[in-house]
Amino acid sequence: MTFDQKVMRKKLPKEVFQALQETIKSGKSLSEEIAGVVAHGMKEWAMENGATHYTHWFQPMTGATAEKHDAFLTIDRDGSPIERFSGGQLIQGEPDASSFPSGGMRTTFEARGYTAWDPTSPAFLMKGGKGLTLCIPTVFISYHGEALDEKTPLLRSMDAVSRSAIKLLGILGVEDVSRVNTYAGTEQEYFLVDRKFYSMRPDLVMSGRTLLGAMPPKGQQLEDHYFGSIPDRVLEFMQEVEEELYLLGIPAKTRHNEVAPHQFEIAPIFERANIAADHNLLVMEIMRRVAEKKGFALLMHEKPFAGINGSGKHNNWSIGTAGGMNLLEPGDTPESNIQFLVFLVAVMKGVFKRAGVLRASIASIGNDHRLGANEAPPAVVTVFLGDLLEKVLDAIESGKVDFATEKQVLNLGLSHLPVLNKDYTDRNRTSPFAFTGNKFEFRAVGSSQPIAIPNMALNTLMAEAMSELADQIQARIDSGVERECAIQEVLREEIAATKPIRYQGDNYSEDLQQAAADRGLPNMKNTPQAMKVLVDEDVRQMFVTQGVLSQEELDARLNTRLERYIKGIDIEARTMQLMLKTFVIPNVSEYQGEIAESFNALVEASDRIGVSARALKSQGDHLKELSEGLSELIDLTAELDAVILKMEELEEGFETADYCADVVLPTMERVREVADRLEFMVDRSKWELPTYSEMLFEH
Repeated sequence: MTFDQKVMRKKLPKEVFQALQETIKSGKSLSEEIAGVVAHGMKEWAMENGATHYTHWFQPMTGATAEKHDAFLTIDRDGSPIERFSGGQLIQGEPDASSFPSGGMRTTFEARGYTAWDPTSPAFLMKGGKGLTLCIPTVFISYHGEALDEKTPLLRSMDAVSRSAIKLLGILGVEDVSRVNTYAGTEQEYFLVDRKFYSMRPDLVMSGRTLLGAMPPKGQQLEDHYFGSIPDRVLEFMQEVEEELYLLGIPAKTRHNEVAPHQFEIAPIFERANIAADHNLLVMEIMRRVAEKKGFALLMHEKPFAGINGSGKHNNWSIGTAGGMNLLEPGDTPESNIQFLVFLVAVMKGVFKRAGVLRASIASIGNDHRLGANEAPPAVVTVFLGDLLEKVLDAIESGKVDFATEKQVLNLGLSHLPVLNKDYTDRNRTSPFAFTGNKFEFRAVGSSQPIAIPNMALNTLMAEAMSELADQIQARIDSGVERECAIQEVLREEIAATKPIRYQGDNYSEDLQQAAADRGLPNMKNTPQAMKVLVDEDVRQMFVTQGVLSQEELDARLNTRLERYIKGIDIEARTMQLMLKTFVIPNVSEYQGEIAESFNALVEASDRIGVSARALKSQGDHLKELSEGLSELIDLTAELDAVILKMEELEEGFETADYCADVVLPTMERVREVADRLEFMVDRSKWELPTYSEMLFEH
């Protein structure tokens, strides 16, 4: 179902196929004439498979994908119906841009926007309804050329990485490299709950997370769900998802139970970062469709259930040449692998200098609930390298690299079991940014987030760091220092300078919080704090200098992210209002009435049947606790009403966002605490909302 190399060879003339491959591999421009031939071949292939429509498939700043379908069928001048799909239609489309977020770059009446074909990402056929649609991955720009999507900056950042990496490789003596790419592999975590429960929970429907709900006696404390046997119903879901993904050219590599009840994970194979970004969005879309078909609701929120693990999207990232050389491959002797060490130090230099940018790239309402909890990295960005690389870098810094790496093995002492190879680096699951063999795992990315954003940020800071390293080395060479010595000197300086970003310990501990304060590392607890990084002129200059985002495009992303944060919390607060006033308070009131009626009857009969004073007091105390809890909840609901009204009076932007973080969310937490306490006091038959026990433990 994918217009891949095999199909291209069959459908395109040899010279057109080769020209398209050059565009894909090295970024060479494609002429409109060649695009016309490609469009014809693509249309023929799509129609042979039953497609009747095509769409430019793009990624606006909504966190989702967008598409507008057009039929191949058109009417000729003589009134005859014909099937037509030209090179111009392939290269460019024109969806209405006025209803997509622009962050202030466009006003409502300025409606024109353009989609432009991204030939580096393969077109595909998507099932829907009773037919197929040809989907053409594109970028989305305004009438004046500003990026209105997440993909354009990602592609620009990949170009920036390529330029800087080629420059740095040249100084290291590596020539004839035409293109350097960044690659990504995404471990996608998610929850599945029965759709009948989902449809009865306004909070899950409106916001993707439970705003109310008490934890049952059993949660994840036994850790018996992790890597456990996959329930048959869930396995059927996974198998159908994998079949659909395979048809779209997305081989799923891994599937398993995650730590929390009803939580699972899927991971595809490593790909170029832009294709991985496209494919991850398709993975989420396919899972949603199959889940609905199987009677499930798919929850992608980072923290859908309080008290148990939330979901992340571990973004495995690496950098390599188009020819297949991984620039983060340490080899057997990393201490003498200068190329690896230079690129490793470049990563640390970029992350250390731009830790705030990385934190901002994964900031969202959902991730704010997850970061720093017991299953997710903290809001402090640090780098984990492992014992061996720590030893190597410390030795280089001191100038005493006098050891040789030995192959590490694990001998289990059992004759019938083989000796196991041991990795040089242990895994630190608490680290937000950990080296894992020949790549880095950016663990702090949120499960619902498009990976284009964090990969764009990561690529941009890497491009800046590599360019600066290259300039530092070249300056020493120009001053007369031999190249090898110049490289060693710069490495030694940067290893010492970036030492504060390296943290080998438990990132969940208080020690990390203290270390962050001592080392001056940014510690941004919520989205508004993190987004203020994009106001910093030095940060803005980095994006502009690297050609990734203009000043106007940066403003647009800042405004859009703040707007989504504010509107998201507004939706959550109003949904909580709805649930309190139409479910919780009426349910508790009704039950309280029954308890009061029962208690009054008991008091009236107490003398006649000889009820003890102790029994009357105990039952009276129970009624009193219920009554006082309900009164407290009613008072807090009124307080929540006032807080929501106040939010509407504030200026848009950081003032409202800070108010949401500092006032609205804490008020909602206080409301929840009381509501959840009352849930355990009310007869289950009177509590209309599906409980955690039902949602998490019924398959």
